[in-house]
Amino acid sequence: MAGQGLPLHVATLLTGLLECLGFAGVLFGWPSLVFVFKNEDYFKDLCGPDAGPIGNATGQADCKAQDERFSLIFTLGSFMNNFMTFPTGYIFDRFKTTVARLIAIFFYTTATLIIAFTSAGSAVLLFLAMPMLTIGGILFLITNLQIGNLFGQHRSTIITLYNGAFDSS
Repeated sequence: MAGQGLPLHVATLLTGLLECLGFAGVLFGWPSLVFVFKNEDYFKDLCGPDAGPIGNATGQADCKAQDERFSLIFTLGSFMNNFMTFPTGYIFDRFKTTVARLIAIFFYTTATLIIAFTSAGSAVLLFLAMPMLTIGGILFLITNLQIGNLFGQHRSTIITLYNGAFDSS
């Protein structure tokens, strides 16, 4: 590792770490997203008329059906986050890094655009967007884990760092 390749290896490490920290594990910020979705009245039609002005400390109405819908979306996204590690790992092994990253970029970008352009009327699209977001994120993590191989005996430390960045995302 010593020599002229060290600055390139460190730059690769830092950009991959930034990618995992900022984008790969967006699902773990779900409570913050739910707060925004509730403020935008996503799934508000599931709330009964008795949920009106009686709200919690945040000023939002207590609506069990709406919360269950958001919980279902999170459950689906979490399931896909764990379930898709094997298929995405196979894609990575079979088609190598470039194809795996292009697939990740496609899923992630498509999901981000779906979330950006949804409204309260098209909130059902979150059922499509969140699993796609997690599939793209897990592919980002899996492809970035190979960067640990650039650092020889510090390989496991780098991999652990990437996993921590993913979970902190």
